[in-house]
Amino acid sequence: MPVAQLAGSGTTNEASKTFVFQSEGHTLGNALRCIISNYPDVQFCGYTVPHPAENKMHFRIQMYNGKAIDALKRGLEDLVKVCDITLEKFDAEFQSFTENHTVQN
Repeated sequence: MPVAQLAGSGTTNEASKTFVFQSEGHTLGNALRCIISNYPDVQFCGYTVPHPAENKMHFRIQMYNGKAIDALKRGLEDLVKVCDITLEKFDAEFQSFTENHTVQN
């Protein structure tokens, strides 16, 4: 997942950055926004998909304290953890279901 900082964001402040994710859209954008916006040091977090014909997403983070890139890294790591837990719970429930509901021919 290639990520770049949006050129010409108008600030050299490390607390406010816009990142561009190539080949990503609403699925990653909304999940990541939900996680990062809950961090107490985040002032603003949002994303846009500039145009349906463009295969990219702009992701903006503004911090009260700290660096935006650190919040992005933490958010991506936390999102992976959420996905891992979801898969584990799904697999356990699926296995339980298949053991308790055998198909009779």
